[in-house]
This record gives sequence, structure tokens and C-alpha cells, in this order.
Amino acid sequence: MTYMGENGSGERGQAMKQLKLIVPFAALLLIAAACSSDDEGGGGETGTTGAALGENTGTVNVLNAMEPNEADAVQAAVDDNLQNADYTVEIESSADFEEQFPIRSEGGTLDIALVPQPGTVKQEAEAGNIVSLEDLGLDVKAMENTFGSYFMSLVEYNGKHYGLPTNINLKSMIWYPKKAFDDAGYKVPETWDDLLALSDQIKSDGSTPWCVGFESEASSGWPATDWMEDIMLRTAGTDTYDKWVSHDIPFNDPAVKTAAEDFGKIMFTDGYVLGGADQTPSIAFGDAPTPMFDNPPKCWLHRQASFINAFFPKDAKAGTDYDWFPFPPIDQQGTLFAGEFAVVGTNGNRPEVVDFLKKFMGEDVQCAMGGITASSRISPNINVGKDCYANNILADASVVLTDALKDGTGRFDASDMMPSEVGAGSFWTGMLDYMQGGPDSLDGVLDKIEDSWPS
Repeated sequence: MTYMGENGSGERGQAMKQLKLIVPFAALLLIAAACSSDDEGGGGETGTTGAALGENTGTVNVLNAMEPNEADAVQAAVDDNLQNADYTVEIESSADFEEQFPIRSEGGTLDIALVPQPGTVKQEAEAGNIVSLEDLGLDVKAMENTFGSYFMSLVEYNGKHYGLPTNINLKSMIWYPKKAFDDAGYKVPETWDDLLALSDQIKSDGSTPWCVGFESEASSGWPATDWMEDIMLRTAGTDTYDKWVSHDIPFNDPAVKTAAEDFGKIMFTDGYVLGGADQTPSIAFGDAPTPMFDNPPKCWLHRQASFINAFFPKDAKAGTDYDWFPFPPIDQQGTLFAGEFAVVGTNGNRPEVVDFLKKFMGEDVQCAMGGITASSRISPNINVGKDCYANNILADASVVLTDALKDGTGRFDASDMMPSEVGAGSFWTGMLDYMQGGPDSLDGVLDKIEDSWPS
């Protein structure tokens, strides 16, 4: 969910999460021309088209799925950079974001929501519950110069755009306790077979290879779908991945089953997962990596997105106490990523909301958020440089993202692009059923998810 919402934001954000096509690199994140700075708070200037707005109420509410510590960090960055604004901003973190967002959008009480699922955004646009950027008077062409036409296209419906990119996170990361890892003589794996061999080595040394947790309150299961997506990219390839996302192949297709079986090679191998696969649905995703920092580590490998280091111990130092390596290729290479979009409800058709959006997407606020480990947000704004980030890990992750887009191996989180009944519903719960039911439950799980796909 791309805690991202998968916190990451929302990844609790969920957690912070289809690409149907890869467009040329020049049209992606790195497109030339930045928006000029705003006098108050340094926001990106988008331009307006003169749309009529309601009256300024003096407040802007921003509903999101962040963890409380991330929300606090974002609130601080916003407050510091909007001191001269004639309104106040509330960054409202909700553990029930998936339920609250459609309720508020349909009920007309939504100002802004930070939504990780482009598929959900399009559904709300079709229902008439949210306002397009064009109808808010924002210049989408200018935004494409800042974020690239690719990200803008993910939330396009009937020729209008219904979301503003505000965050991106790299999902294909495996974290490890660097000092202990190096002292043990372990080597970073370069292939899937190397990764399995490393897991066997850690197990034979008397420890447990993997730290895993899939609990995320109402969003439980999204971290497991990320595993599936990472593996699907590397076994089936981008073309089949795109067909899976768009339902041009069924959810119980052999290619999907193969990815799930490879997922099971990690989860169901005896002694691989701390606590066992059947316990992972009850282990909070943010708590899962904590045993990695014990002395000696109780587990050594943790697959999670770029925002997860916000949940690491406060005294843990990037590059010393922990590091990461890319999820290795299997039959081919792939990189999974997710993003977050600011979506405006019908209650948000107001000047202070538009002003906030312009500042929130601007360099000052985006850089400030990237510089706080508690938020660990990577900006989709092309003018936010590597020196903005809290550590080299985040800065390097931003480079991996653009490289993946350049070579055509990157794809947006599949579950976030699927219809919400599946992507934020049966897919999430189905992966938890798989963990608790074991390998023999797989066919039934995939059939059930397939049956849930809306006609």
C-alpha cells in the first residue's frame, strides 16, 4: 500500500502502492524545468487557470494513512514552511484510512487525502466525489514539468487529473544489520539463488534469516502483496505483470501461481522466518525488523520499502548499523515502487487548499520532509536534490528509482493500481490466508481473489 500508505506514506502509510506502460525516460520523473519558487514558503508555482473557488475557511485538513511518528514529522515540516500562510494545516493520521477516505469523499466532508492507490483515485473520480486539478484552476502542464507526465497519468480520468504526486518510495529493498552481517562474513547476494543460499547459511549458523510482519491494522496484508509483486516482476516480466494488473490474465494464472510459490520458498521453509509464516499476520510490519538490531541479531534480512528505517531504533546509524541491497533478479531484473497522491474532495474547492497544494509539492516542504528520518519521504519533485535527504540510503534509493524507470524494469505497485475490491481487499486478505493456510492453500486463495474481481 504503499505504506506509503503501504507510510511511506500513507506504508503506515501502508502503507505506502500499474503501470501499464513504461514511457520514455525523458517523460518520467526527470523532466527538465522546475516550477519557480513561491515567495511564502518556497512552494512550486503551478500557475492557475482562473477557476472559481469557495471562500477561505482558515483551515486545511489532510487525511492520510501515516504512522503517528511520520505524521508528526510531516506536520512539523509543513508548519515550519507555511508560517506566513493565512490558514492552518492539520495532518490527520488515520489507522482506518481505507474506510474513512471513501466515507468522507462521498459525504462531501473531505478537504485533502493522501492516497497511495491510483486505482481508488480513479474510482472516486468516476463517482464524482473528488475534484480535478484542472477544476481547481491548477496548471497540469506546469506540474508535468515538475513531476513528469508518467506520474500525472496514473490518476488521469476522462482527460482530467485527480491527484498530485507528493511522495514516492522504493519497494525492492532488503535490509540487514550491516556490522553484524559483515562480522559474520556474509556476502550481499546478487541472484535469487544466492539469496536462498544466504538464508541457508544463516540457518546453518544457528540463527533465523528473515524478519517478517504483515499486520497493519485495517490495512493488514499489504506488505505480503509487495513480496508477490517484487517476485512477479522478476519471474514473469513487465509485460505479464502489466496484464496481471489490468486483469488481461486471471489472478489464478500460472504466472501468478509461480510467483506465489517462490514467495512460499521463503515463508514456508522451516526455520527461515522468525516466529513462522503463520504468525506473520499478527506481527506489525513496523515492529518486524526490530529483532534485527538485537545483539546478536535474532533475524538478519528484512524486505521492505524505503520508509521502513523510520521504524528502526533511534540510535541506529545508516551505513553502520544497517544497510540494504536491491531485491535480486530471479529470471530477470525488476524494481517495484509506489507513490502517494494528494486528492481533493468536493469540500476542498477553496483557495487555501489550492495554496497548500502548491506549497506542499514545492521544493522547501519536500526537501524538509526528506531530511527527517521519521518521515523518510522521497520526493517526486525533480528539483529536490540528494543533499535534502536524511541519509545516503534515502538519497541512493532515489537514484535506483530513476535508473529503473530509465531501463524499463520499474513498475508501480500492482495492488495500488487494481480495483480497490482486489488491491486493497481480497489480495491483502488472501495473502494472510496463504500465510496461515500454508502451501496447500494456494490454489484456493488465488481462485478466491480471482472471483472477487469486479465484472
